[in-house]
Amino acid sequence: MSKKLVAVCACPMGLAHTFMAAQALEDAAKELGYEVKIETQGADGLQNELTDQDIADADIIVHAIAVTPINNERFDAYEIFEVELQDVIKNAKGIIKEIEGMI
Repeated sequence: MSKKLVAVCACPMGLAHTFMAAQALEDAAKELGYEVKIETQGADGLQNELTDQDIADADIIVHAIAVTPINNERFDAYEIFEVELQDVIKNAKGIIKEIEGMI
C-alpha cells in the first residue's frame, strides 16, 4: 500500500515562493515514497485543487502557507501540519520525516 501526502501551498502574492515550496514538497515526498498532490493558491488563483477524496486518502496533510487557505473548512476533520513556506523550501524532506515521527 502506498503512502499519500497532500499539501496546500499558499501565499498572498502566490508567485515564486508558492511554487518553490510546492516543488520542494513534491520532490521530497516522492523521494520518501509518497504519492503526492499539491494544490497552489496565489495571485493566479487556485491550481490543482485537492478533492475531498484526495484529502480523505492522505496519510499526511501539509499546509505550507503564509495566509489561510481558500476553502479551509475542507480540512476541519483532519490533522493538518502547518509549516512556513520558507521552511519547506529549505528542508522539505526533513519536515516530512519530522511529521512521520509524530504520526
